[in-house]
Amino acid sequence: MNRLSSLMSHRLAWPVITLLLLLAINTAFNASFLHLEWREGHLYGSLIDIVNRAAPLVLVSLGMTLVIATRGIDISVGAVVAIAAAVAAWMIGGSVSSDVSRFPMPLAILAALAVALLCGLWNGLLVAKVGMQPIIATLILMVAGRGIAQLIADGQIITIYYKPFFFLGSGYLLGLPFSLFIVAAVFVLLYLAITRTALGLFIQAVGINPTAARVAGIQARRLVVGAYAFCGVCAGVAGLLISSNVKSADGNNAGQLLELDAILAVTLGGTALTGGRFSLVGSVIGALIIQTLTYAIYSLGVPPEINLVVKAVVVFVVMLMQSPEFRAEVRSLVQRPVHDGSRA
Repeated sequence: MNRLSSLMSHRLAWPVITLLLLLAINTAFNASFLHLEWREGHLYGSLIDIVNRAAPLVLVSLGMTLVIATRGIDISVGAVVAIAAAVAAWMIGGSVSSDVSRFPMPLAILAALAVALLCGLWNGLLVAKVGMQPIIATLILMVAGRGIAQLIADGQIITIYYKPFFFLGSGYLLGLPFSLFIVAAVFVLLYLAITRTALGLFIQAVGINPTAARVAGIQARRLVVGAYAFCGVCAGVAGLLISSNVKSADGNNAGQLLELDAILAVTLGGTALTGGRFSLVGSVIGALIIQTLTYAIYSLGVPPEINLVVKAVVVFVVMLMQSPEFRAEVRSLVQRPVHDGSRA
């Protein structure tokens, strides 16, 4: 009993339970949901589709985790996705030829990531050096970023015909979507940096008490700038995956509301919005919850108009179950003796 109680009190317990419940619901309404099929040299199935579509959200969530852990927030990641996609699409070109690119594809990818890095550095400098509130600093780029993306694309949706570029978001390697290998590489590198170096402790220290961290000799401002820069790069990679998958770049709609899904994924995974406490694994689970929930809503025929409402309800319930105060209150109500009014 004590072992079960300790497991349920783990901060990843309820996210894992929620993900398993969503998988069970999908399986109950779709008998072939868990079925995997090897066809044309790679795996097909609903699970493969979910993890492939979740890849951009996982990347953005990993970057958002570091930002939130340092007491920040970045609501401009959707706009950075659009900018990176527009840069890559413009450099590759909208030629109808599938074999010709305006610039070499590696150069286009590096340019898109460099622009995304600059966007992250801009946010970080506004927060750490200028002293702006994170939500205001990133709101500036959130608003301006869409305009920048549309300027790059000349107000048009750039259709990409260059087939090698499609491999990033819709290609397969060893039977699995190539996007999963990108996500795995980013996660492993970040996880090793957090657990095998002092970076994780520094981030926690800055998130818990920035002033004390600076007094202790931690370069808090540089750390904050680095967190925003990393978040920008993650958004840039997500923009490449999205534009590669849909074979186009839409400056107005690419990455729309992705920042909200990323914040939800991070909080679902147990990262505290007050800073300090964070979980990379939890953020990945949170992103999978959101994508699995979206898949369930559409596969069950739920009207798209209430998609956000259903998502909000699920997030609300999970966050309540994660709250120690809420669980303690429920426990006290259950254990409270019931008086029937009778006299001894």
